[in-house]
Amino acid sequence: MKKNAFLGLALALVLPLIGYFAVQYFGKDAIQMPRKYFYDSVSIVEKRGKKIEDTIWHKVKNIQFTNQLGKKVSLDDLKGKIIVLDFFFSSCPSICPGLARNMKRLQDSYIKNDTIVQFLSISIDPDRDSVSKLRAFADRYKANHDNWWFVTGNKEEIYNFALNEIKASVADPKVDTAFIHTENFFLLDSNRVVRGWYNGFDTIKLAQLAKDIPTIMLERDKKSPSILREFIPLLPIIFVGIAIVMIIMAFLNKNRKQKTTY
Repeated sequence: MKKNAFLGLALALVLPLIGYFAVQYFGKDAIQMPRKYFYDSVSIVEKRGKKIEDTIWHKVKNIQFTNQLGKKVSLDDLKGKIIVLDFFFSSCPSICPGLARNMKRLQDSYIKNDTIVQFLSISIDPDRDSVSKLRAFADRYKANHDNWWFVTGNKEEIYNFALNEIKASVADPKVDTAFIHTENFFLLDSNRVVRGWYNGFDTIKLAQLAKDIPTIMLERDKKSPSILREFIPLLPIIFVGIAIVMIIMAFLNKNRKQKTTY
């Protein structure tokens, strides 16, 4: 076999493998996903003969509310959606108006994708925040009532939700647990796992939140992987197989040309 043929064979076998491992190496951290917070447990599982840690991340429990339209709603109604939430009360003279304006800017940035993310403002003064007050507050900031809910409910349940599910006092150590008045926006992924909190008055943090929302939209649940992901370990074999077929076809084509010359 000629030198050029050996070179062609080597390139056909090696280049696909180089390409595969380059994609694996450089693409692994190409998209930096927001970290997950608050795990419930860690177990050891065996996968393909290897023991690996499997972290069970804390999934925020369902809670029921009444929104500004007088409709009974719950987190279970938002399956598959990313959630951005904050805590407020309609008579707040300080931070709540500013938080509402910044939440409105976030909502406006998702006008064309309003089914992907749900905005949620939870009253920390539910005994006084009636449906009519919530509606007036929402209308003051021209909120889209479909994907931005202003909600009230049982005070004990709301405070338990804020402290034990969202971990508001962890995100903001200065928060008064008797009156949860925090400047933070909280981000939950479509599995209701807390993915971050962001100061609602910090432009850099808000820009990061705006970036993190579409980023976690790209994420897939490892427990429900796509079909294509199952083929990743087989890609080197597939590439080599393609290379061998191409080489065989090239030799057959060369033999046909030689026969036609006689």
